[in-house]
Amino acid sequence: MKWKISYTRWLIYSTSVFIGLALLCIGLTVVIPKYQAHAYMKSFRFQPDEDLSENTNPIDIQLKKEIEVLQLKLKKLSPGKQYLVINTLTNTFKFYKNNQLVREGMCSTGSYEELETGGAKTYKFETPKGVFTVKGKIVDPVWKKPDWAFVEEGLPIPPPNDDSRFEYGVLGDYALSIGNGYLIHGTLYQRFLGMPVTHGCVRLNDSDLEFIYHEMPLGAKVFIY
Repeated sequence: MKWKISYTRWLIYSTSVFIGLALLCIGLTVVIPKYQAHAYMKSFRFQPDEDLSENTNPIDIQLKKEIEVLQLKLKKLSPGKQYLVINTLTNTFKFYKNNQLVREGMCSTGSYEELETGGAKTYKFETPKGVFTVKGKIVDPVWKKPDWAFVEEGLPIPPPNDDSRFEYGVLGDYALSIGNGYLIHGTLYQRFLGMPVTHGCVRLNDSDLEFIYHEMPLGAKVFIY
């Protein structure tokens, strides 16, 4: 009976030792790699001034090339150093330089009114939409009144270069031509800025007109929508 008790105790003791050793081995297999990883991360120091251009990682090199290609495509789509955007719905403008908004404000664009001449011809006063360029810059512009101006006033239409066609001081101090007779110019009726009241040209106040006149070179883009 004593032998059986001693054997049982010995068996329990041996089993306990075996389990303990097994747990210790398992613990070491977990702790040691963690300790090694921690030691490695501790020894690693990120250098902020590291030259990433010298990175030889193939994935990073390919990514850098793709970014450079996209940047070139974006540059080609850019309107240029200076450009003007005119919104005929809200009668506002925005001037950009190097793709940064520099100035914005109110303007006036076409009224969309129609003028009947009593004949087959009808005039519709709207500002053209699309992409234009500055084709000419004028100081102290003179308005050469078109035929519709006389029809609108109920006057007979004079010859093409009749003195009655020329009016001075009604377009402001500056004007920018965008083609087909359309101008960006000043106005005597600045209280109407922000409203669709023109015969197709774009009107600005004095300070905005002067600024844009000096900032917009020939060939600069004008976007009207």
